[in-house]
Amino acid sequence: MAKEPAGDTGLPASLEMAWGLRERPGKGPRPTLTLTRIVDAAVALAAGEGMDAVSMGRVAKELGVSTMSLYRYVTAKEELYILMADAGVGPPPEQAPAGGAGRGWRELLSDWAYAQRAVLMANTWILRIPITAPPVSPNQLAWMERGLAALADTGLDEGEKISTIILVGGLVRNEVTMAADMMDAMTKSGVSPDLAMPRYVRTLRLMTAPDTHPALTRLLGSDAFSGSEEPDFQFAFGLGRVLDGLADLISSRSRPTP
Repeated sequence: MAKEPAGDTGLPASLEMAWGLRERPGKGPRPTLTLTRIVDAAVALAAGEGMDAVSMGRVAKELGVSTMSLYRYVTAKEELYILMADAGVGPPPEQAPAGGAGRGWRELLSDWAYAQRAVLMANTWILRIPITAPPVSPNQLAWMERGLAALADTGLDEGEKISTIILVGGLVRNEVTMAADMMDAMTKSGVSPDLAMPRYVRTLRLMTAPDTHPALTRLLGSDAFSGSEEPDFQFAFGLGRVLDGLADLISSRSRPTP
C-alpha cells in the first residue's frame, strides 16, 4: 500500500503518486482509471502519432472516459508530459560500481551515455517534450544517480560531477535530436537517407569554390562525406573528446601542486 507523504514534497499529486506517496486521488470505490493507464495511453499516442497528438481530450477518448476524469489524476498537460518522459526513459540499466570489476569512470560514464542515446533513439517523441525544470520523477532521478555514481572515485567535487552529467547528457540529446530532425525531414520529402548525403555534397560542390570557400573545398576533397566511417562515428568522436578533457581534469587533481 502506498504511504502518505511525510511532508510537503513540492510535487504535484500526480508525481507523488508516481513516487508511491499517494495511492489514488479522492475517496470512495476504487476506480478503473489509474495514473498508469493514463500515462500508458499518452505514451502510445506519442509513439504512434507524435507529441502533437497528445492532449488531455485525446487521451481521455483513447481510454473511453471523460476529459474531466483525467484531471483527478493529472491536473495539467505539463504534468502528463513529465510522467510520459519518465515512463519513456524507464529505469537505467544495471552496472557495476565505479572502480569495481576493472571498470573505471570513463567506461561507466560512456556506457551511461550510450544507454541514454539508445533510449532516446527508440523513443524520439521524448525529445519533443520541452525541458522546463530539473528532473524530479523516479526514473529520471535514477538515471542521474547512475551518472553521478560513475564519477564517484574521480576526485571531482559534487558541482563538477553534476556539471559533467549535464554536459554529457546534453551531448546525447543534441546528437539524437539532430538525427531525428533530419530523419523526419527526409521522410516528409520522400528522400531516402542513402540519397540525402550525395545530394548535399553535390549542392556544396555547386555553391562553393577554392577561392571563396577554401576550407569547404578541402573538406569536399576528403573522404569525410564518403560514409566510410563507423555508423556512430560522430557521437563517438564527440563523447571521446569530452571524456578526454574530463580525464585531464581528473588527472590534474591527483598531481601534487608545484
